Amino acid sequence: MNKERKNFQDKCAVFGIWNDPEAAWMTYLGLYAQQHRGQEGAGIVSLHKGRHLIHRGSGLVGEVFNERVLKKLKGSAAIGHTRYSTQGGDKKKNIQPLTSALSTGPLAVSHNGNIVNFPHLKKDLMNKGSIFYSSSDTECLIHLLAQEKGELEKALIKCLPLLEGAYSLTLLTKDSLIAARDPMGFRPLVLGQRKWKDEQGEENISWVVASETCTFDLIGAKLVREIEPGEIWIVDKERGECSLFLQKKKTLHQCVFEHVYFARPDSQVFGKNVYQSRKAMGRFLAKESQVQADLVIPVPDSGVPAAIGYSEASGIPYDMGIVRNHYIGRTFIHPSQSIRDFKVKIKLSAQRKLIAGKKVVVVDDSLVRGTTSKSVVKMLRQAGAKEIHFRVSSPPITGPCFYGVDTPEKSELIASKMSVEEIKNYLQVDSLSFLSTEGLMRAVQEDQEDLQVEKSKTQREKGFCSACFTGDYPTAIS
Repeated sequence: MNKERKNFQDKCAVFGIWNDPEAAWMTYLGLYAQQHRGQEGAGIVSLHKGRHLIHRGSGLVGEVFNERVLKKLKGSAAIGHTRYSTQGGDKKKNIQPLTSALSTGPLAVSHNGNIVNFPHLKKDLMNKGSIFYSSSDTECLIHLLAQEKGELEKALIKCLPLLEGAYSLTLLTKDSLIAARDPMGFRPLVLGQRKWKDEQGEENISWVVASETCTFDLIGAKLVREIEPGEIWIVDKERGECSLFLQKKKTLHQCVFEHVYFARPDSQVFGKNVYQSRKAMGRFLAKESQVQADLVIPVPDSGVPAAIGYSEASGIPYDMGIVRNHYIGRTFIHPSQSIRDFKVKIKLSAQRKLIAGKKVVVVDDSLVRGTTSKSVVKMLRQAGAKEIHFRVSSPPITGPCFYGVDTPEKSELIASKMSVEEIKNYLQVDSLSFLSTEGLMRAVQEDQEDLQVEKSKTQREKGFCSACFTGDYPTAIS
C-alpha cells in the first residue's frame, strides 16, 4: 500500500443481522460501534425480496451513511463491513462487502483477516479463467465458490479449507445469513440475539453476528456465544439456525494483540473481558519490573487500563499526567517538515503541575517504531519530570503480522534491530521494561479474579498467536 504506516493498525470489522425490521439501521450502529477496527471505508448490503441492495464508500461510517441512504437499504437482513486495508490496498473497489451473482443467486461477503496463500490462489484461479475485479484476498473465496455446483453450504465446506490464514466471515445470500471462522480462530467472531416487538406486540428474535461484543451493547443484543473456530453457522427462514463444521481440527491461534490493543476495552474477546486483561497486563508488568517512583501515568488512551493495573500492583499513585486532545479529526493537515515536532503535542499535552520534579512511570500498551514514544518522553522532560521509567505492557514487537493486521515492515520495528538497552538510550529514559511473553499469556488466559494461579508454560501459551513477539508463525507465509 502507498500510504505511510505509523503503527500497528486495526484490521476490519464484520457485522450481520437476520430477521430484523431495521436491519440496515442496526448494521449501521453495529459498524459504528466497531469503527476502531477500520476507518478507510464502510459498506452495507441488505436483503429485500431476494435482491441485494448495496451502498459502499470511503471514509468513516458516519460519513458513508446518512438517513436517506439507510432508508433505501430495505429488508430484514443485512451484513456490513468497516475496512482497514491489508491485502489489496485501500482502493475503492476493495471496499466490502464484496458482491457477486453466482449460479445459486446473489452473494455478499464481508471478511476480517488475511489469506496468506492469496497470491498462489489468485494465480491458479486466473489460470482457470477467473477475472478479478478487485485486488482483495476476499475475492478468492467468491471465485472458488463460483466454480462449485449445488448448495452454497456444501461449497463452503469444500472451499474454506483451501484458504490458509485468518478469516472471520459474514455472507448474505438470497435467503440466508452465514457466518464462518477459520479453524485456528485468529480473529474474533461472536453470535448474539436481539429481541423486538412487532406491530401486534408479539416478541420476535433477531440473530446478530459481529467481530466484537461491544456492538451488542449498543443495539441491545445479548451475547449467545462465540462462533467456534472451524464453524459455519447458518440461519434461514426454512431451517432456522444450524451449524456445520470443517472436518480437520487445528490448534487454536487466537490473536493475542486483540487483548493488547485492537479490541475495544468493553468487549469480551476469546471469552475474556479486554479491560480486565489489560489491567492484568499492568499488574504483571509491575511485578516483573519494580521501580521507585512518585507517579504512574498512562500514554492515553491506549495505556490507561495497564497503567491502572500497574498502580494497583506497585502501590504507586496513578494520575493522568498526559491529556489527549480528542478533537483532531480526519480533517487535520499533517504538519510540514519544519514543524514536525508539534505532531505529538497536537494530540497529547503534559500536565506540568503534576509532573514537575517527579519520578514518573510511563505506561503504554506497545512500542512499535518508537518515534511517538520518544516525542512523549521529550515532552515529559520539558514538563520537568525528574526521572522517566518507561513500561510497556506487551513484549517487544519483532515481526510483522500476516493474519489481518496492517503492520510496519520488520526493518521498521524498533525491537527487531535494537536491544532493550539500545531502545532505552534511543528514548532517553532512565529505565525501560517490557512485559514478558509469559506474563502476557498469564494475563489473557488465567482466571481474571485470581492472577496468582500458576500454570505450566505449555498451558499458558496454548491457544494464542504471538508471532509478532516470538517470530513463531503458525502457517507458512507466501
